[in-house]
Amino acid sequence: MLGADVWRRFIGVDKQTVIEDVDVDEELDAVVVHVRLRRSTKRRCGRCGERAPGYDQGEGRRRWRALDLGVVMCFVEADAPRVNCPTHGVTVAQMPWARHGAGHTYAFDDTVAWLVTHTAKSTLVTLMRIAWRTVGAIIERVVADGRTLRDPFEGLVRIGIDEISYKRGHRYLTVVVDHDSGRLVWAGIGRDKKTLRAFFDLLGEERCKLITIVTADGATWIEDVVKERCEHAVLCIDAFHVCQWASDALDEVRREVWNAARAKGMRGYAKELKGCRFALWRNPEDLTLHQQAKLSWIARENRSLYRAYLLKEQLRLAIRRKGIVSLTMLDTWLAWASRSRIAAFVELARKVRRHQVGIEAAMMHEVSNALIESTNTKLRVLHRMAFGFAKPEHLIALAYLDRGGYCPPLPGRSAPALAAAS
Repeated sequence: MLGADVWRRFIGVDKQTVIEDVDVDEELDAVVVHVRLRRSTKRRCGRCGERAPGYDQGEGRRRWRALDLGVVMCFVEADAPRVNCPTHGVTVAQMPWARHGAGHTYAFDDTVAWLVTHTAKSTLVTLMRIAWRTVGAIIERVVADGRTLRDPFEGLVRIGIDEISYKRGHRYLTVVVDHDSGRLVWAGIGRDKKTLRAFFDLLGEERCKLITIVTADGATWIEDVVKERCEHAVLCIDAFHVCQWASDALDEVRREVWNAARAKGMRGYAKELKGCRFALWRNPEDLTLHQQAKLSWIARENRSLYRAYLLKEQLRLAIRRKGIVSLTMLDTWLAWASRSRIAAFVELARKVRRHQVGIEAAMMHEVSNALIESTNTKLRVLHRMAFGFAKPEHLIALAYLDRGGYCPPLPGRSAPALAAAS
């Protein structure tokens, strides 16, 4: 038989755990490692980790699923006595190889939690030989331990807020990201003031005062709550969304010109306009030769549409530039758009003026929502891989695992013990 130290490494325990025996369960075709805690080890509550007097021997021997030994399953078997905790009452004693209430070891849980963010559902359940429902319970345990070990709201100064659709029927998650660390800080179900207030309630009044910069997409519900809760924060409107507003206005102008051409029976002209969409959308430096020719045709045939294109590009250039020069360019653009007599851009100029303070703040502080958009992209990937999860809470837990930067507890040490040590 392999040495006791080798088996301890296999199942993830320290020398406070005694390896009594190792045998093979013929019915399960699995290896069973029989263990016990040393007598000198004081019993602790399985929920809080505090020392507690013994109560009884519980329901006898229990088994925990450990990582497989190649193609052979492995189990840890030990007594599961109960203790009488002053806080939680009678509960199962803490086991150094598994979380409270779990049927798997720390190493097994942490491996599943890592795999669920890197591989597809079918691959995971086949490789680990567990049910998809079990995966949901595992990630909830790992995330709960991670949040116990590390305060996700510690050191928040610059944050980004956005929403993401996770299901049909206008079902959204509100997502908050820390600009300095790149971590996902919080995610909640919904995209309204009530949802965002729930985040600031968790953050607390004192920490809300420490927030200096908040990036967003210009949504009114975000702006109102930020002004209400973060009195010292500067709201920065993301440059990408401002450019998106300009692209939408340009597309509205193109559709109006196209509809007018069709109404006059100019089918060939309308067909040419329809094929110009991507030439108008793309940045000048990215245009192909064919798209450059399309743009030249627009400049000759429809000056109003070409002027709308120039307005879109001028706003994009102003947003890209930083510092005082960008503010001057933005003021010039607002004056041009207001007198352009193009309805879509006149309305856009009004919208930009309403958000001008936030747009200029983003230019001066050089921040954007690019980080949170990348987080949203990762969330979509996780949702496709984990399509079997029906609850949005599971998607949030996956996001914390992948983007939250949480470290699960080390094998053989409980979450409360690690928290006290740190």
